[in-house]
Amino acid sequence: MKIERKKTRRIMVGSVPIGGDAPVAVQSMTTTDTRNIPATLAQIEQLSQVGCEIIRLAVVDMEAAEAVGKIRAKSPIPVIADIHFDYHLALKVLEGGVDAIRINPGNIGNQQKVRAIVERMKDKGLPIRIGVNAGSLEQHLLDRYGHPTPEAMVESALGHVQLLEKEGFYDIKISLKASNVPDTVDAYMLMSERCDYPLHIGVSEAGPLLSGTVKSAVGLGYLMAHGVGDTVRVSLAADPVEEVKVAWGIMKSLGIRQRGVNVIACPTCGRLEIDVVGISQRVEERLSHIKETIDVSILGCVVNGIGEGKEADLGIAGGQGVGIYFENGEVVRKIKDTDIEEFIIEQVEARVAKMRADGGGEEPKNGLPMHPAMNRR
Repeated sequence: MKIERKKTRRIMVGSVPIGGDAPVAVQSMTTTDTRNIPATLAQIEQLSQVGCEIIRLAVVDMEAAEAVGKIRAKSPIPVIADIHFDYHLALKVLEGGVDAIRINPGNIGNQQKVRAIVERMKDKGLPIRIGVNAGSLEQHLLDRYGHPTPEAMVESALGHVQLLEKEGFYDIKISLKASNVPDTVDAYMLMSERCDYPLHIGVSEAGPLLSGTVKSAVGLGYLMAHGVGDTVRVSLAADPVEEVKVAWGIMKSLGIRQRGVNVIACPTCGRLEIDVVGISQRVEERLSHIKETIDVSILGCVVNGIGEGKEADLGIAGGQGVGIYFENGEVVRKIKDTDIEEFIIEQVEARVAKMRADGGGEEPKNGLPMHPAMNRR
């Protein structure tokens, strides 16, 4: 499977490149009150640790706008301010410091207000994200199309783009989100054909953890498999840490980017001779702090055994009272079934320590995949 990414314009959100041949960047949004600076910084740090690369903050009033600059000064990752309706909030966050803003130029007000924002953004060399949601389209588009169709969403976005281009502003990225997968996919695919601005992809209001993960995996996986998407946010009614984990999971499954431990575990069946479900879940959780790429296989019996995990760096195939430990497809030794979890943890930690000592293990700076079976331009 070869994924040919669509070539888009390059912009910068703080230190993170977006578009061009840059890796697809992972974003999330804080759930804290932005005005609560310590709580917001604590959540940003937590998200950063699991792989969030850009964070967005809700700016609901002037107090929140003033807090953004203080948060940005201590944030480990670039900060985007989410602005609606009041252009004064955008001007305030630009005074205090921010890496980008998200607006809909059409709801900011007249062209003079848009111009005031754009002039400040130009001076500071900062980008604007135009965010279109199916649930908040302009009334004239709803009257014309009848409901929030993908075509209506694209027309809305291009209308907002024109407001910025009229001011000579082109450091733009675009999102077009709907709560259902087909409309989201169609809107992004259509927009990808209509412009070369970088696209921030996501399924809006995807839902709780399970159903939201399924919708996001299907929709975003389809888009990225077709080379569409320069940044991604998985929108879940859940802890934003889960959003980041799911986003990385989607990219890892496509071989687009790799980060952390990839646990390969067999499905449950009547042949299981070890607690695959419990062991694999606990191993994945206990190793979630690791950033280096490593494949760990946990198999429940010897029917398929090492064969299914031969591409893994290391793993276990369960037997009666024992686990057969293997590395790179070769049997190394047997261990007691009661020792499997701790043994796997120890082996992974030791391997990662060696990778760090040797100076390896991190994702390549150009974002190329680590998995040899995948290809990406």
